[in-house]
Amino acid sequence: MCGIVGFTGKRQASPILLEGLSRLEYRGYDSAGLAVREGKGETEIVKAKGRLRVLAEKTNGGETLKGNCGIGHTRWATHGEPSERNAHPHQSADKTVIAVHNGIIENCADIREKLQKSGYTFYSQTDTEVAVKLIDYYYKKYGLDPIDALSRFMLRVRGSYALAVLFKDYPEEIFAARKDSPMIVGLAEGEAFLASDVPAILKYTRKIYYMGNMEIARLNTSGARFFNIDREELAKQPVEIEWNAEAAERAGFEHFMIKEIHEQPQAVKDTINSLFKGGRVELTGAGLTEETLKTINRITIAACGSAYHAGVVAQYVIEELACVPVRVELASEFRYRKAVLDENTLVVVISQSGETADSLAALREAKKRGVTTLAIVNVVGSSIAREADHVLYTLAGPEIAVATTKAYSTQLVAGYALAIALAWAKGRLGKEEYARLTEELLALPEKIERVLQDKERIQWFAAKFANAKDIFFIGRGVDYAVSLEGSLKMKEISYIHSEAYAAGELKHGAISLVEEGVLVVGVLTQSALLEKTVSNMSEVKSRGAYLMGLTTFGNYALEDTADFTVYVPKTDERFVASVAVIPLQLMGYYVSVARGLDVDKPRNLAKSVTVE
Repeated sequence: MCGIVGFTGKRQASPILLEGLSRLEYRGYDSAGLAVREGKGETEIVKAKGRLRVLAEKTNGGETLKGNCGIGHTRWATHGEPSERNAHPHQSADKTVIAVHNGIIENCADIREKLQKSGYTFYSQTDTEVAVKLIDYYYKKYGLDPIDALSRFMLRVRGSYALAVLFKDYPEEIFAARKDSPMIVGLAEGEAFLASDVPAILKYTRKIYYMGNMEIARLNTSGARFFNIDREELAKQPVEIEWNAEAAERAGFEHFMIKEIHEQPQAVKDTINSLFKGGRVELTGAGLTEETLKTINRITIAACGSAYHAGVVAQYVIEELACVPVRVELASEFRYRKAVLDENTLVVVISQSGETADSLAALREAKKRGVTTLAIVNVVGSSIAREADHVLYTLAGPEIAVATTKAYSTQLVAGYALAIALAWAKGRLGKEEYARLTEELLALPEKIERVLQDKERIQWFAAKFANAKDIFFIGRGVDYAVSLEGSLKMKEISYIHSEAYAAGELKHGAISLVEEGVLVVGVLTQSALLEKTVSNMSEVKSRGAYLMGLTTFGNYALEDTADFTVYVPKTDERFVASVAVIPLQLMGYYVSVARGLDVDKPRNLAKSVTVE
């Protein structure tokens, strides 16, 4: 969850660290801190509770904190309440070791107890302080170098971590260790950078090294060296990042979220173009040949949050087009039950960051059981991308807002492409239908653009319900999957309680919650199911609900039932989630803005969930 930045070079470190942290604040914003030093001088640590701006004000934008080597951190609290005492960086008593940390040390209590018996005392509630003092213990006990101390630390602890560490005896160097939490290294002439994610350092370098699991890095002005847990040096090749630095800027938009909503036509177009060559789905680059696809008799999709909702859409589309059974699993539950998997099962893991802890654990469980795996991810070189057997990359570019929009839309496209490729490989599609579906997909970016042109009506409507207490989203089939995502967008950024229900389930309990003035949003894009959902909307209207209808152009009779109706362009009904979700994203955004909330950084949430 938390954001980490490190820098060593000839320039002043603090402004660089603060700028990097500002680009990672979506990863956590309970508190923040810096540790900076000049040469062999004393390391100065400054912390602040709350948003990063408090730390920036405390250090006058970094001007009062001098030094050319340092580490910074923005925190999402796990162990210990948000406070200045619990904020990172943490230090050993004599500042021999100073570190920032992302992750959770699971055997923290046991280690703390043993360190106390060795004379260590603790000032915070955090597992990070325990980690720092365990590294200090090994460093002093064995009298070896930092690589050895970190290796011993990694062998002793359980859990996940990305650590950036300063050692007093190595004044212009930064050391890092990684297990299950992301960490990247960037190099420029005479400078080295460390970060949790690419946007933090993209302004300074495009030459990126992805640290692997159970690896250690040593950074100085001469470059970076990498080691495995046995302290053996590793040869590692850099990745050249192709994102524009401007892609991580707001570019005149009030928030990143609305900017990213508007970037969806291009992101969808780029992803389609990467998966379709010469009018055909081309997945051979991911190793998914027709021969491979023919052997797949069952699919299990594991994902979290919006990625899970993209998986629900994919389930409907794959089963209808390819006639292959699909089960969609919450990744956080997948490995805690005995899922039925066999050699002809494909496990698909969907994740924007490629570092989601539960999704990564699901992938590893599938691989442990000898099942073929496919990753649908947005970040090249991420853990899930490296460990999966096959990878389909979505081309959403950097997504900064915590609430995903364009990454979700590109995940939908990847699901459609997989469905078409499977259907073709299994002889379920003729040439004419194949060509028609391809044309429908190629038309999606323009149709999404048309929906965005109607945003003022949605903004007006959202303002009317900014003070709502409860909102319900209902639909059937693909419309139910869209409702799930619409409801999540609403609750996570507006803090309004919202729920999504398969419309036919209302009578089985949820309708008891409907009362005068409650907003019910009906999604009705599936022609075969429209009348049934209209009937469900009439049931809640008779109990006082205010109805918003979301449907495709031509279904104007819905206005006889709904109080407010939004129309989206017609497309193949299996792909309609790509256009139907846009008004719901806009609605969630505008409700949040009307309530005066921090849209990009909703409370208690972080962009990349890298801890269980």
